[in-house]
Amino acid sequence: MTDTLENQPAGYVPPKVWSQKTAYGGTFGSSNRPVSGATFEKELPVGSHPMQLYSQGTPNGQKVTILLEELLAVGHAGAEYDAWLIDIFKGDQFGSGFTEINPNSKIPALVDHSTDPVTPVFESGSILVYLAEKFGAFLPTEPRARTRTFNWLMWQMGTAPFVGGGLGHFYAYAPLKIEYAIDRYAMETKRQLHVLDTHLAKNEFLAGDEYTIADIAVWPWQPGSLFGVYNTHEFLNVEEYTHLMRWFRAIAARPAVKRGRIVNRTSGHPGEFLLERHDATDIDAALQSAGS
Repeated sequence: MTDTLENQPAGYVPPKVWSQKTAYGGTFGSSNRPVSGATFEKELPVGSHPMQLYSQGTPNGQKVTILLEELLAVGHAGAEYDAWLIDIFKGDQFGSGFTEINPNSKIPALVDHSTDPVTPVFESGSILVYLAEKFGAFLPTEPRARTRTFNWLMWQMGTAPFVGGGLGHFYAYAPLKIEYAIDRYAMETKRQLHVLDTHLAKNEFLAGDEYTIADIAVWPWQPGSLFGVYNTHEFLNVEEYTHLMRWFRAIAARPAVKRGRIVNRTSGHPGEFLLERHDATDIDAALQSAGS
């Protein structure tokens, strides 16, 4: 490898103290910044349902809409929700209403209007736990099974968004291809896939025999994001992980997963995306348009 390829850009040496450049390339170059807080004033809309979700159908966003649809499927009417689109590509996450309920300016964020006062919840893992505990579903009460669920939930929260997302950024979104960065994240992503494949060779679901919020959290990321937003499945040869793919396809076939995965998505073939959801019939119509 030549000196030119070793540094991108060639000859770059980190300064003693970092400072922001005037412009960055890449998909999120114009919206990323080193400070928090709102950049413009905008109130959030509020619908008629108990749960008000502000999100986009990224892997993190899909976790919550899948769980909400699973809860509705088993009869928890209190999980009815409005799902409002927060378009992160347009910077909606920096509006004052959104930063008020999530000062970290990341989707998803949920407001539970069935409590007095209302309860804002942010971070996708926190939302999953909040909903599972509120409705007593998809989170075991037996201590060992509950701990196994939290083990895998925390594994997902601490690994997939950074590593899988890091690979996705440098593979799909960065303004230039950096071999070192792509190889570094590909190596670790494949290790994670092997962790899952090895575990699922002996277990039907991540926590054992029971489908839980751990499965709901991991599924959109590993390997969901690799097939979806980042399109790295062939690059990583995901199909070689046969036990992981058995688990992935079994969950993909669940009716509630088919419904939840399309909510707040902004692109795809007919039936694969639904900008907002305010009634169950919104999803019905979207799926019918694809003949599902």
